[in-house]
Amino acid sequence: MRNIALFLTYEGTAYHGWQMQKNLATVQQTLEKAIAMIVNHPVHVTGCGRTDAGVHAKCYVANFRTESTIPVDRLPYALNTHLPVDIVVTKAFEVSEDFNAIGSCVRKEYTYLIYNSRVRDPFYVNRAWFYPKHLDETVMQAAASQFVGTHDFAAVRSVGTDVKSTVRTVYYYNVERKGNLIYLRVCANGFLYNMARAMAGTVIYAAEGKIKPEEIGAILESGNRTAAGPTVPPGGLYMSHLWYDNGIDVFECPGEGLTVNI
Repeated sequence: MRNIALFLTYEGTAYHGWQMQKNLATVQQTLEKAIAMIVNHPVHVTGCGRTDAGVHAKCYVANFRTESTIPVDRLPYALNTHLPVDIVVTKAFEVSEDFNAIGSCVRKEYTYLIYNSRVRDPFYVNRAWFYPKHLDETVMQAAASQFVGTHDFAAVRSVGTDVKSTVRTVYYYNVERKGNLIYLRVCANGFLYNMARAMAGTVIYAAEGKIKPEEIGAILESGNRTAAGPTVPPGGLYMSHLWYDNGIDVFECPGEGLTVNI
């Protein structure tokens, strides 16, 4: 039995997230159907994370097992003929038997994109959050930096998935403006349900003057979800970079430079 890993990218507007749901279109369901048509048997695909409805992925890793002998260099082309235009497999390769797309992932990066202009741009609908009031990226960076380190992130997660611990380590949280676009890039060893979107909402709260950046540490210590900012809309969120440890070295699934005029 071969263990095959896939790199894929998708625009998530049409899907109710990654994970299979009864009577709803999901990325997992769509991908499993396409793979089954190629390998001629049902498959279960393990994804690197549960992206929510409307969330996108510039980089996503999934794996499945098959007895098919189809060469891995042909798999992306074969799969893409059976996939809708908003899901694309970019690479396929064989991995060790113990590789697991979610369990073997050591770091993830999400990017939240804000279109910060007084005038809406229709080409960014569902791809960036339109925010007409000017945001000061200096204040946003001061707030974002408060999340870096190992903390209990219960104050910036939504109830939805049971976890053993709400403690995570954030390696960096960078804010960058490029014209009207503001990029919030956060990398951690794992994310709680809606954590990236709640962190973005808290950073925006600071820019709005509703909280001070230096108060974020106390908010995290309190564990009080209502003290933090709101969960921002899903259309601006992208899984943008992944790091894997295969027991020998780390390989990456890079986001290949996140731009939204795709």
